[in-house]
Amino acid sequence: MKTKWQPSAPLKNLQLRAHILSQIRGFFAARNVMEVETPLLCHTSVTDPFIQSIPAFFQAQPRAQTQRYYLQTSPEYAMKRLLAAGSGAIYQITKAFRQGEVGRFHNPEFTMLEWYRPGFDHHDLMNEMDELLQLIFKSPAAERKTYAELFQDFLHIDPHSASIEALRNCAGENHIVVNTELTDRDSWLNLLLSHCIEPQLGKDRPCFIYDFPATQAALARISQDNPPVAARFEVYMQGIELANGFHELQDAHEQRRRFEKNLATRKQQGLEEVVIDEYFLAALEQGLPDCAGVALGIDRLVMLATSSSQIAEVLSFDFSRA
Repeated sequence: MKTKWQPSAPLKNLQLRAHILSQIRGFFAARNVMEVETPLLCHTSVTDPFIQSIPAFFQAQPRAQTQRYYLQTSPEYAMKRLLAAGSGAIYQITKAFRQGEVGRFHNPEFTMLEWYRPGFDHHDLMNEMDELLQLIFKSPAAERKTYAELFQDFLHIDPHSASIEALRNCAGENHIVVNTELTDRDSWLNLLLSHCIEPQLGKDRPCFIYDFPATQAALARISQDNPPVAARFEVYMQGIELANGFHELQDAHEQRRRFEKNLATRKQQGLEEVVIDEYFLAALEQGLPDCAGVALGIDRLVMLATSSSQIAEVLSFDFSRA
């Protein structure tokens, strides 16, 4: 206890962190992108079965009935409500919270940069993200590969057509031991991506992956290509995932269908039920402008910039000292 009062990060790392945040704000100021703030405490949260929210309990006054709220996992829904209201290009540097995420690259409370660009598609946003990363890392221009190209390069399979059996065999050939039965293609694809491909990405410069399987679209629109793909990208540096971006879905009915599918999956897996965010869907019905958006993990960005091995080394006080 005598040392727990001290910061978990060296002061030199915190100084560089402050400099990077200043650089980011300057980057967006030069592009006339407005900084915004949205609520951290909201009446509901994401339905994604792979993301668990942290609940918070609110009383309007002492001994009043307790109301269940959630610390937000991302400012995405609220920022899209601003876009639908006519905000124009916006960005936010904010805290976000996720249940059960503690480790080398995870802290339950972390810092996220999220921004949205009306008139951009995901390729335009990759260009802008690349400019930001070159500013922070002084790195060369990023490499870009489609999801299919990476699977073909590293594993010699087509992720859009390979059967579950073929994916299972590929995992075995790469000495991946699976203790539970995976019954869907996306689980196998995610396993192969995380174990065989991700660690090799972005060794000398950032690497963008784009055109994910349509089944992994999340909040991205789906192309009319054959096969159809999600207009989504991720960016990696030294094997670490930094950001996830979309050419944003504008269809409220399709978004509701995806939320309902998530809720069915949550129920099947015995996870907590979450109320669909009707404020967000109402904003989509009103009209979200054609735009692209991306979320980037600031803590991981600073980890890479400082050559740190643990997220605790770039946080004033990590979860063990909170």
